[in-house]
Amino acid sequence: MATLTIRMPDATHERLKRLAKARNVSVNKLIEEFSTAALVEFDVETRFQVRAARGNTKRGLALLDKIERGGAAGNRSR
Repeated sequence: MATLTIRMPDATHERLKRLAKARNVSVNKLIEEFSTAALVEFDVETRFQVRAARGNTKRGLALLDKIERGGAAGNRSR
């Protein structure tokens, strides 16, 4: 496991300590959780961009229109 030293304003550090305490975790665990969430978001965005680049624009817009009209399976139960 790697060790990372970061610099931040004292006020930010204090706020992170209070947040970690409120969540009943260490500051280290809190930063690890934030890092994981940021990486997941990045991975999802990257996968979306790759799929969008090789997708069919016309079909994609048709699906969005269908969803907007309530034609998607998840919207039929309303």
